[in-house]
Amino acid sequence: MVEVLIDCVRNPAFLDWEVNEQVNKVKIEIAEASSNPQGLLLEAVHTVGYSGALAIPLMASESLLNKLNGSILEQFVVENFTAPRMVLAASGVEHEELVKIVEPLLSDLPKTVRPEEPKSIYVGGEYRLQTGSPSTHLALAFEVPGGWHKEKDAIARTVLQVLMGGGGSFSTGGPGKGMYSRLYRNVLNAFQQIQSFSAFNSIYNHTGIFGVHAICGSDFVPKAIDIAAKELIAIASPGQVEQVELDRAKQASKSAVLMNLESRVVASEDIGRQILTYGERKPMEQFLKTIDELTLKDISSLAEKIISSPLTLASYGDVLHVPNYDSVSQKFHSK
Repeated sequence: MVEVLIDCVRNPAFLDWEVNEQVNKVKIEIAEASSNPQGLLLEAVHTVGYSGALAIPLMASESLLNKLNGSILEQFVVENFTAPRMVLAASGVEHEELVKIVEPLLSDLPKTVRPEEPKSIYVGGEYRLQTGSPSTHLALAFEVPGGWHKEKDAIARTVLQVLMGGGGSFSTGGPGKGMYSRLYRNVLNAFQQIQSFSAFNSIYNHTGIFGVHAICGSDFVPKAIDIAAKELIAIASPGQVEQVELDRAKQASKSAVLMNLESRVVASEDIGRQILTYGERKPMEQFLKTIDELTLKDISSLAEKIISSPLTLASYGDVLHVPNYDSVSQKFHSK
């Protein structure tokens, strides 16, 4: 199996008919993704919120897809599939046994210098798209500098997302999912006009995005933005979060990670990501210890740092009642 995997990575055959077939499939997938407001908002938050690599859209335009051919893909493999940029990760096997198998298959990989990571600068901004939808999708987002390389902040961000939580006003998965989170208790239980309200979090090597996504009727948009601002400011204010809330979020975070790592697929991916990011796989005990040591002050300080960065405001659907960018930004930066 390992030999087949390595052969596919190192010696791919990009036949014209196969490339064309896959390009057509990608076009269909992009068309489907274009009708997903939540995915579009996350894409927009990055496109307008950053300058640099993270501002480049994940979904290619049709004109770019039409230019793809086997030669371009072969050149991409040559430039990117090099020794400093590759990790072979596995779970359920002894390290020495795996090395014995793969060493003769990978030892001749080009030993080029790993290129410098493209820079991304967070700037904040606004995106709005009017469509025929009767509802409005909103995202209020901010930067958390440091990314995975600020390990404690990255872990605290994960706990913060669980602490805020949220969800939809109706869940097909049955009761009990996140219903003790702050956004579920303070927002979804209190305002029937809101269809969905949840915290989201995207972390990269040196930066990250944290924010709130909401869906509501267009006439309720100004109120929904006020609610989002109130909840984000509260989490950044000392004394607004109770110890029992933090303890619950910490336990839920640990449980989610440990359950995910029971999957060998997830465990293998985790090994590969950590090796590429840190140069090592950090012990799980270290992760759990960092969570246990988080305090209420750590959470409020991190949240304050988050909302102190420039706002990124994205809206989709009926955006007629979405306030202007400056008026929303002033809710966080009025001091």
